[in-house]
Amino acid sequence: MSKTILVTGSTDGIGLETAKALHQQGHAVLLHGRSEQKLAAAREAVMATAGGGEVDVYKADFSRLGDVARLADGVAEKHTKVDVLINNAGILRTPNEVTEDGLDIRFVVNLLAPVLLTRRLLPLMNASSRVVNLSSAAQAPVNLQALAGKVRLSAMDAYAQSKLALTMWSRHLAGQLGADGPVIVAVNPGSLLASKMVKEGFGVAGNDLSIGVDILLRAALADEFASASGQYFDNDSGRFSNPHPEGMNDRKAEELMDAVDAMVEV
Repeated sequence: MSKTILVTGSTDGIGLETAKALHQQGHAVLLHGRSEQKLAAAREAVMATAGGGEVDVYKADFSRLGDVARLADGVAEKHTKVDVLINNAGILRTPNEVTEDGLDIRFVVNLLAPVLLTRRLLPLMNASSRVVNLSSAAQAPVNLQALAGKVRLSAMDAYAQSKLALTMWSRHLAGQLGADGPVIVAVNPGSLLASKMVKEGFGVAGNDLSIGVDILLRAALADEFASASGQYFDNDSGRFSNPHPEGMNDRKAEELMDAVDAMVEV
């Protein structure tokens, strides 16, 4: 049965390849990007696959939470249901590291934007829906002062902290929603895949993107993830695993979730 699936950050890399694979399977795919030109090219590339599902495009700059809210509103205006949300959009290195609100762009794009988008789209989801949050093997305990924009971090430190925070928030939301809500999972698609982020950030070609595409398709559609809400799947080890074990005890985790929820207005 055809599903309606939103893939953020889908104008290149693993997001685009995942969108193409989903369209090829006959699903309706909603593409997101920051550039109208890149979105048009991505739509053309997805439509070129032998699929048949609908392809919509949505422009939004995820460093601006207002854009994220408008994206969610745009999706809700056209669609009565979102079966799968794949929060793939992410950033590591960029010339402008601080947003207009004075926050580290890694925390905004990698954490706050998917949190806001997910919460805004929950009314379009039910217990059969899924949210797949892109995590990473790079995870680090979160400095709440850095999250609030009061301490500056290196690009890699901020990236790793944002990814642990998103992984922990996935478990937090799954606990809040319970069995009546969609399945919420965090997935490390694989280390150093051949994405633009890896090439720009590490100067290496990277591993085959199909490694990541395959696990995202499984997380979005396969039965093995149907009862995995709140869990983290590490594709490097090929199994469900615990996120970074150090530095985030229950008290700190609760403080982090409270801070994230306070920064995101739904």
